[in-house]
Amino acid sequence: MIAIVSLLVIVFFSILITRVATIALTHTGLSRQAARFQARSAFTGAGFTTKESEMVVGHPIRRKIVLLLMLLGNAGIVTAMSSLILSFVQQNGGGAGLALKIVLLITGLVALWALAASPWVDRRLSKIIDKSLKRFTTLDVRDYASLLHLAGDYRLAELLVNPEDWLAGKTMIEARLKDEGVIVLGIERNDGTFTGIPEGQTKIRAGDVLVLYGRTGSLQDLDERRKGIQGDIRHHQATIDQEEAEKKEDPENTGNKNNSA
Repeated sequence: MIAIVSLLVIVFFSILITRVATIALTHTGLSRQAARFQARSAFTGAGFTTKESEMVVGHPIRRKIVLLLMLLGNAGIVTAMSSLILSFVQQNGGGAGLALKIVLLITGLVALWALAASPWVDRRLSKIIDKSLKRFTTLDVRDYASLLHLAGDYRLAELLVNPEDWLAGKTMIEARLKDEGVIVLGIERNDGTFTGIPEGQTKIRAGDVLVLYGRTGSLQDLDERRKGIQGDIRHHQATIDQEEAEKKEDPENTGNKNNSA
């Protein structure tokens, strides 16, 4: 019984560690979706070779996070397998005891999976982890910050465009990201070509990696936005939010704009 409890505790901490690593990777500018995939791959030792993996390996802070995940993942998997073997080797109570252990193990794993997949738990746990990382660590990319004088809530981020994303298939004019306070610094295509400061009729395609500059909330909203009318509504709301933010940041300039109009 103790071995099963130990196994469930190890699984719980494994989920927690990958969640912390995911948020830590997003602090370096990696998209949340890519960060989650890379964190799980590193922790389990899957070792997928993708363009996203190159983004991690080529970045000093991301590389440190992934190396730590690999170390913890190897230790955790070995310990979990040992606990699993011990839980069934040391049988007490014959067939009834074995059945009880299987039921407890399955129930515990299902409960942990439900917690890990719960959006409510994800939001609240992410907020706690995010605040802790900001308070006790310095994960912001200082070389970018010194070059662009990033401050407050502004940051750089890479966004991988998926086929279902709101941006996929839109031109820069249609996306109107500047209205949301987001600036596209460059687009890296699947074939390795790079377009700096894209404008006008430049089309954003699925598979592109966008280099973006803007507020953290705006970048995260853009990363989570999907095609359809809901995506258009979120774009409209983001535009309104940006106008309000500009009024708060520079009320004098806003007043001058209104007077000139």
